Amino acid sequence: MRVSDILKVKGNTLYTVTPDTPLSQAVSTMAEHDIGSLVVMEFGDLVGMLTFREIILTLKQNDGSVGAVTIRKVMDDHPITCTPETDVNEVRRMMLEHHVRYLPVMENRTLMGVISFYDVAKAVVEEQSFENRMLKAYIRDWPEDGQARDTR
Repeated sequence: MRVSDILKVKGNTLYTVTPDTPLSQAVSTMAEHDIGSLVVMEFGDLVGMLTFREIILTLKQNDGSVGAVTIRKVMDDHPITCTPETDVNEVRRMMLEHHVRYLPVMENRTLMGVISFYDVAKAVVEEQSFENRMLKAYIRDWPEDGQARDTR
């Protein structure tokens, strides 16, 4: 399974912000849309990611307030990315190795979407469930003892 398969199921909705967006506005957007990340774009290029991790760190540093800081001050300015052709197993490895929950999906310099750890887990479970059903159907059709099935 490839990242493109996950994006087909997930849909095309993307939430982006600029680095100069106030962090308080980003928090409102994330809460309103129940999302855990925002892609930070500037002049058509990916320049960072903002996730709830960066927000929590900012809250801790500012005694529970996001203050008047912009996203530029707190964003991850070197996010790892994947492509639509990246294998899901590679994405899982990347997410675990780099301790990230959200990956921007880039094709050349174009943002195609964002996949989350949840998206990957859901896709893997659905794929395994499908394979499990196919194996059970195959086993149900297994010939009974003593009967050979003609496979010609």
